[in-house]
Amino acid sequence: MAALNKHQLVRAALRARTRAIAPYSRFKVGAALLTGTGEIIGGANVENASYGLTCCAERVALFKALTEGKRNFVALAVVARCPGGVMPCGACRQLLAEFAPRAILLIADSRTPRIIREFSVRELLPVAFGLKPRF
Repeated sequence: MAALNKHQLVRAALRARTRAIAPYSRFKVGAALLTGTGEIIGGANVENASYGLTCCAERVALFKALTEGKRNFVALAVVARCPGGVMPCGACRQLLAEFAPRAILLIADSRTPRIIREFSVRELLPVAFGLKPRF
């Protein structure tokens, strides 16, 4: 199992954020997903004119990892220019509950990346759609 270096993962999310495509909102988000083997997969949000088709940075990183055959995710860092950092949306939470249920989420403001808030996927979505509740 890969050791979690929170600051290293946040730095990787900051690098991923530079590749965000956000011409409409100008709200750039970066994510970095840590696999159990220690590999880091980055993702950035991608907007388009049909705003509903926009894809969050978290999902981009997760989809990249999954389609490359990666499983067993340890942590996901998400950064954006937002006081306290930006929290994953409901769609991202659902996908994380299904594909990375034991991952730790690291949330940071891109202006103060050394201040990291930490959550479990279960804290963010205690009972995910279609998954059997664990009481």
